[in-house]
Amino acid sequence: MGKNEYGSNRPQNSGAPGSGMMRGSSEKAKNFTGTWKKLIKYSKKYYVPLVLAIIFAIGGTIMTLIGPDKLSEMTKVITDGITTGIDLAAVASIGITLVILYLCSFGLSTGQHWIMATVSQGVSKQMRSDISRKINRLPMGYFHGTSTGDVLSRVTNDVDMISQSLNQSVGMLVSAVTLFAGSLIMMLLTNVIMAATAVIATLIGFLLMMLIMRRSQKYFDRQQKHLGEINGHVEEIYTGHTVVKAYNGEENAQKVFDKLNGRLKDSAFKAQCLSGLMQPLMYFIGNLGYVAVCVVGALLTMDGKIGFEVIVAFMMYVRYFTQPLSQMAQAMQSLQSAAAAGERVFEFLEAEEMQDENEKNQKLEQTKGYVEFEHVKFGYTDEKTIIHDFSAQVSPGQKIAVVGPTGAGKTTMVNLLMRFYEIKSGEIRIDGVPIREMTREEVHKQFCMVLQDTWLFEGTVRENLIYCTENVSDEKMEEACRAVGLDHFIRTLPYGYDTVLNDQLNLSQGQKQQLTIARAMIADKPMLILDEATSSVDTRTEQQIQSAMDALMKNRTSFVIAHRLSTIKNADLILVLKDGDIIESGTHDALMKQGGFYAELYNSQFDQAA
Repeated sequence: MGKNEYGSNRPQNSGAPGSGMMRGSSEKAKNFTGTWKKLIKYSKKYYVPLVLAIIFAIGGTIMTLIGPDKLSEMTKVITDGITTGIDLAAVASIGITLVILYLCSFGLSTGQHWIMATVSQGVSKQMRSDISRKINRLPMGYFHGTSTGDVLSRVTNDVDMISQSLNQSVGMLVSAVTLFAGSLIMMLLTNVIMAATAVIATLIGFLLMMLIMRRSQKYFDRQQKHLGEINGHVEEIYTGHTVVKAYNGEENAQKVFDKLNGRLKDSAFKAQCLSGLMQPLMYFIGNLGYVAVCVVGALLTMDGKIGFEVIVAFMMYVRYFTQPLSQMAQAMQSLQSAAAAGERVFEFLEAEEMQDENEKNQKLEQTKGYVEFEHVKFGYTDEKTIIHDFSAQVSPGQKIAVVGPTGAGKTTMVNLLMRFYEIKSGEIRIDGVPIREMTREEVHKQFCMVLQDTWLFEGTVRENLIYCTENVSDEKMEEACRAVGLDHFIRTLPYGYDTVLNDQLNLSQGQKQQLTIARAMIADKPMLILDEATSSVDTRTEQQIQSAMDALMKNRTSFVIAHRLSTIKNADLILVLKDGDIIESGTHDALMKQGGFYAELYNSQFDQAA
């Protein structure tokens, strides 16, 4: 499936013990047929291997079905020759034929499994790649309303469910249907009375099994629900264990856990007990069929209507007839779970993407840093407007501070400047060029960002510092780290700048923030955005970083979102936002003299501090 198809054009509960613990046991697809049509279409480049695998599955099963007929022939030759002498040559010939048939069946079945494993892994690899590319083409608004865990679940759990179903269930279903239909036909061709006996005996057994399965399904559903509840509780308590300990909440947390654990034990016990009956029931159904065939076969043999060889053949046909029924039920449940997973994956792949910008060619060769907001209007949803009528002009090299109460639209304004979201109306220009006429990548090249929430990946300190910045010398990297007061700490690490940042290396929040600030300094882009960048460092480190940032902001247009107003007293222009509009603007001294909203905010912080 190419990029365009999902681009700009826009576990099963088989009754086996423990299967209820698998993800998706109670999940049902809203549109089973439609989703599988999409999956089949998505796998179009594997059509030839898929057809070949189906042919192999059918061929292997047919050869297996011929076996009892040949075995019946061998039995007849032996029984007929008891009195006159056994034709050993005929027995040997039939025996060799049987060996060849079973070897061919084994080879075809093995080939089918190998092909399906190759196809399923190919499809899952392609699907993961498409999801990865899709993530980069989705607007920020999508992630605003979708949790990270949900996206990860689609990449991992849902794709794995589809892969498992393709690998196991498709071949199993084809083989089971072929074996079921073939054994029924062979039984009818061999003897109608014996065939009717085997079918009736099997149906009686399966009626019992269906009654138990209907009862067990609700317990598997409860088990999955209670498992989710206890997992959620454990995750919640573990991630907040510091708060739990601080408030002496261990006893209460333990009580809740014990209650949830008891529920899970009760539902899991009932589910596993009932599912544990499935295997004995399958043996019962098979044995019931054997007994019925032997009794009826013996009566017919005594009447001279059939020979002993027919009973031998039917003993095997009964097994071939009962075995596929449970396999088909298991395969269908797995296909249902795969369809539910497929719906989630295709829902993600078909989500509306950002507009294609290949035709845009506006570039800024020598960015001066003149930024203009003209009557900007924006809302994350059509029903609620966040920015009503925002206008401002920023001269090159100015330090612009954006302040205001929570929810005033400070971070939103920066997101619009970076084109993370598209404005509803108005215009934003850089050096006179509307940013909507530039590609998003071109806009992003103009800014380096330091956010309140730090982001570090598992890699060396060096790799985190020079992230996506090419040709960075060691001198420039070390100079940036010295400027933010981090160089000495890095050199105390086991491997210095080549130390891998992972869970075993505990960095404080302040040190993480220093790393991200140094990363911005190394990127050395024309303009700078700071979103409460020093919120996680102590006062002394903040002063050191502030001096480094002042040097970095020199001759650069800088936008600073600040909650601590004392840090932006030296800003060239302070924009005071409230309810999505600029209500005041000016320098710190000018705004304090006005005695307006900014003065109230500033004084309230010092009153609280006092």
